[in-house]
Amino acid sequence: MEMNFLIFFLAALIPLILGFVWYGPLFGTIWMKEVGFTKESMKGKNMVLTFVMCYIFSLFIAMFLLPITIHQMGIYSTLAGEPGFTEQTGVVFDYYKEFMVNYGNRFRTFKHGALHGTLSGIFLVLPIVAIIAMFERKSVKYIAINAGYWILSLAIMGGIVCKFGI
Repeated sequence: MEMNFLIFFLAALIPLILGFVWYGPLFGTIWMKEVGFTKESMKGKNMVLTFVMCYIFSLFIAMFLLPITIHQMGIYSTLAGEPGFTEQTGVVFDYYKEFMVNYGNRFRTFKHGALHGTLSGIFLVLPIVAIIAMFERKSVKYIAINAGYWILSLAIMGGIVCKFGI
């Protein structure tokens, strides 16, 4: 199974681009109030390092979305340890090739990936953000802004990875 690594680098840009709009003109003022930031408190930070690290972590997320959005990765990972599979020989590899001919393009749409990205945001990210926020005594607005950002980011990233990842 050949991966399109370039698509991970592209998908990893989504949180940065969306964040610029989400935490800027859309919800920037509300978010800053919820976290207790002011424009003055934001100055003097090493934003280049922040954006580089955000991009690297977003790259991790894009790679994580591959097996979540592309169901064919399940058959690949199930068979990968079988004798002859990595050498591309034998009955198991022949089965895999036939399976991919018949089902390799099933559910490989942007819409399907966006669905799985959204579900990942709702059922994984939202609870994590909410749990942390509750212990930090943050508001529902804080949870909604941050979880909403990640749900939308994961939806777009999931769509891109599913459609173009392999």
